[in-house]
Amino acid sequence: MSDPAGLPPLAGLRVIEIAGEACAYAGKLFGDAGADVVLVEPPGGHATRAYEPFVDDRPHPDRSLYFWANNTSKRSVVLDLQQPAAREAFRKLVAKADFLIESESPGRMAALGLDYPDLKALNPRLIMISITPYGRNGPRSGDQATDLTLMAGGGIVWNAGYDDHSLPPVRGGGGQGWYAGCNFAVMAGLAALLYRDSLGQGKGQHIDVNLHAACNVTTEAGSYSYLVAGQTVQRQTGRHASVLKTAPVQLRCADGVYIASGPPPRRLEQYAALLEWLATEGLLDQFPGTAALKEAAKMGDVNFGSRDPGEQGRRIVDAARDGLTFIASRLKGYDFFIGAQNRGFQCGIIYTPDEAMRDPHFKARGFPAQVEHPELGRTITYPGMPYRMTGSPARIGRRPPLVGEHTEEVLREVGFAPSDVTAR
Repeated sequence: MSDPAGLPPLAGLRVIEIAGEACAYAGKLFGDAGADVVLVEPPGGHATRAYEPFVDDRPHPDRSLYFWANNTSKRSVVLDLQQPAAREAFRKLVAKADFLIESESPGRMAALGLDYPDLKALNPRLIMISITPYGRNGPRSGDQATDLTLMAGGGIVWNAGYDDHSLPPVRGGGGQGWYAGCNFAVMAGLAALLYRDSLGQGKGQHIDVNLHAACNVTTEAGSYSYLVAGQTVQRQTGRHASVLKTAPVQLRCADGVYIASGPPPRRLEQYAALLEWLATEGLLDQFPGTAALKEAAKMGDVNFGSRDPGEQGRRIVDAARDGLTFIASRLKGYDFFIGAQNRGFQCGIIYTPDEAMRDPHFKARGFPAQVEHPELGRTITYPGMPYRMTGSPARIGRRPPLVGEHTEEVLREVGFAPSDVTAR
């Protein structure tokens, strides 16, 4: 159902986020979806403001591209939570909030007197989301972790890499371990919101997100293959890790661009579409497997992917796979990508980040987001929302905040004089 006011889906909700590397993306998703996200930073700003690269290669807490990527649509308040007056200001913020997001070490919130039992007494409607490496109460709750160790321990790294196992596994970049947990945090938070405002009779709850577990459940067949059958999957180039080796899916096009083609055509209508494509490109007489594809087109509705195809079926499936490879070798990557998509073949093009932002499809969906940076006197292109909602639009609402940019504004909203706290 469309929102007649055209408001973002989470408009009207207030989120307090204690700045932390592991939870920043969760706050961004809430903010870009329309929630008012107040980022509580320590004096001088959070440590991720010092992460490179920096815009124009000029190091500064307000120019970190890493910080920018994870902190759009937020307001920044500087509070030294070690100070009693700052903690009192924090309590006033939480008392009027729907969510609190934090990724502090287990025990720190309790030591500050700001843990869930303390805060729900002020605000029974509060939904508190804690994101920690191994959960707050498990046997490893006190262990230290990084994004890399979480992905390695959770199994993601084991699944990622090449068919050539003399090469080491490949680490996914960009903080994927944090992002895995943050996505689960947002989903759990929204479920808690629905419960609070319906069956929960207005009561909030505490959500404990285990980053290690979040990484583990993203390993697809990796974990349950071992737990159920005692089998270990093996990494494969550009495709799912599997106990049994599957056929390669990478196709190199005439301009050197690579395509991830997915499973080969296996159904009657796909064989017909492949024959049509070969004919359209003038390649029908040049392709050695044309006869096998024509043979398949006469056999009726037979899906060779649903059972053992036998010798004849294997010959046809091989011809179909070879047909895609043959076409790819004669077309530019983007032309092959569009041609395959238009004919219903599973297909993805391997882009650089810059190429992805220029893709007409991504542009049409509004993925490249233009964000004004008045302090720089220019507009910066950001990656937009990872999903699109047609009924209620969601988009980056504002650029990432400067250090403490909204301290006075936010504290006055809750009736607290900024002069009463150390906020520099």
